[in-house]
Amino acid sequence: MAPSNSKRTVLITGCSDGGMGAALAVAFHKAGLHVYATARSPSAMTQVASAGIETLTLDIQSDSSIATCVSKLKSLDILVNNAGASYSMPISDLSIAESKKIFDVNVWAQIVVTQAFLPLLLKSKGMIVNQTSVVASMAVPFQSVYNASKAAMVILSDSQRLELAPFGIRVVDLRTGAVATNIIKNQIKNTQVVLPKGSIYEPAREAVESAMRNDKMANAGVPAAQWAGQVVQDLLKKTPPNVIWGGAQANMARIGTFMPHGMLDGTIKKMTGIDVVERMVRK
Repeated sequence: MAPSNSKRTVLITGCSDGGMGAALAVAFHKAGLHVYATARSPSAMTQVASAGIETLTLDIQSDSSIATCVSKLKSLDILVNNAGASYSMPISDLSIAESKKIFDVNVWAQIVVTQAFLPLLLKSKGMIVNQTSVVASMAVPFQSVYNASKAAMVILSDSQRLELAPFGIRVVDLRTGAVATNIIKNQIKNTQVVLPKGSIYEPAREAVESAMRNDKMANAGVPAAQWAGQVVQDLLKKTPPNVIWGGAQANMARIGTFMPHGMLDGTIKKMTGIDVVERMVRK
């Protein structure tokens, strides 16, 4: 299926079923754009395929996969860098190897993908949309590596915004909070969320591992379709905002950027369960 000449085109990474990428693909499709939904495995995109959306294979960590995907497009107006990975562990127990993998996916792969599609975006004077997170500007216990990777993308996005403005390309940062998707379920499925033996948090192992799994946040978040619909509405404005805050806790995180450092610590401790951990460790 090829887009008509009148349709704007958007390519979204990480569109596996139940995720934010799939929700964005459906929202863009409903808005009348020709959508290229991508993921490492086409079989994981039944949700978007059933909506009549074109799917393409794209592994953002494979140079050959990226090149093949780029070769299939004649034009592109919007690139949405949505694919990513998560990792939960206290800083004292981090696996440096695993931590580097998170930065490879959440930072360097995003830049590689953007560079690959840039020639098409230069022609269309298009838009780059980077999925970051509200945790890029707020400390969440046991999520430091993930948070840091998103914080890195925030400053890279802002730099891109300035560097590419002379060429007519707009860069938007999606500073997303909690959205009701399968991200927490996937993290538990794909990553062993357990403390290593000998951890200083051993006295509160059960509580810490619960916090690492984000148990308190598992059912939190705005509906994915609602979040995606608002994001697409904002992105398709004549002058889209440079930063789009969305999802649960987004307003709190945004306000927190103007507050004295540490003012939200108490709230975050209760949200994540670190207050329970604190009491147990101090016994």
